[in-house]
Amino acid sequence: MWFIPVSILITFLVGSALGWILVKITRAPRHLHGLVIGCCAGGNMGNLPVIIIPAICAEKNNPFGDPSTCSKNGMGYVTLSMGIGAIGIWSFVYKIIWAYGKRDDRDVSVYSKLRENQHGETSKESLDSITRALLPNSNSNSKYDEASAMVETKVSIPIIIEKKVKSLLEYVDLSVVFRPPTIATIVGIIIASVSPIQNIMVGDRAPLRFVESSVVLLGDAAIPSMTIIMGANLLRGFKRSGVGIWLLIGIIVVRFVFLPIIGVGVITVAKNLGIVGSDPLYHFVILLQYAVPPAMAIGTITQLFEIGETECSVIMFWNYAVASIALTLWCTYFMWILS
Repeated sequence: MWFIPVSILITFLVGSALGWILVKITRAPRHLHGLVIGCCAGGNMGNLPVIIIPAICAEKNNPFGDPSTCSKNGMGYVTLSMGIGAIGIWSFVYKIIWAYGKRDDRDVSVYSKLRENQHGETSKESLDSITRALLPNSNSNSKYDEASAMVETKVSIPIIIEKKVKSLLEYVDLSVVFRPPTIATIVGIIIASVSPIQNIMVGDRAPLRFVESSVVLLGDAAIPSMTIIMGANLLRGFKRSGVGIWLLIGIIVVRFVFLPIIGVGVITVAKNLGIVGSDPLYHFVILLQYAVPPAMAIGTITQLFEIGETECSVIMFWNYAVASIALTLWCTYFMWILS
């Protein structure tokens, strides 16, 4: 299971790099850079796999074995993928869209100069402290000098590390990282991983089994609700336009051509190295991470910041229109190579 977060990290990194190249080639408006990079990086690893995997497992001739076992194992893989994907969307993509939408070029230059000055001051202080620690004292004997230098070096290094950590924390907004979806995912993973907590809440004999029942009811209703919301957002994109044709084509090519091909390469290398086991369903879920359209949560983020809402609707509409064909073809190909 550890390879699922690694695979998702690869999709975000590769997708971001391809998205950055795309905005440079198409010369997209600066306020749309974050949206384009986010759409290339963050895929819909939530409600689409939750629908696709049970549907495939329900087929009698599916390549993944017994339907009940397939559905149980598949949902385990999918839920972990969905949780890790949500963390990536609401931390990484959220921050990218905010950064490109809220800063102009002057703010970026001032920000860069501030970071450069602070880095220079910190480096100078660090260099001076290390130099003072290592230079010998002419008024002392050699043994005392060596002992003194060692003590001063031991003192200065922790101080340097402390300054670096404080400097980093100044630019890390924990309120952005720990969004409600991220907190919910972390809580869910803790409950699923810690057996004593799991035994209290999960199971027919669990003392707090009503919590599980309530969550299941909400979860069952969330899937069709998300599908309806997705349809409403796609309808807005059908009625309006505002995104260049080459930008649209570029996002579609990144999401449905480059990323799935990279996913096949990743799973092939992982299988040859023996780090993903032999379960074809597990491999299929990993491959599915690379072939899904952009996450619908990106539309919610653009609405929160009021950045590129119309453009996001257009991008989502055409990506999901193409996904109805591309995702079907890729799923067929994935099952063929794994069977």
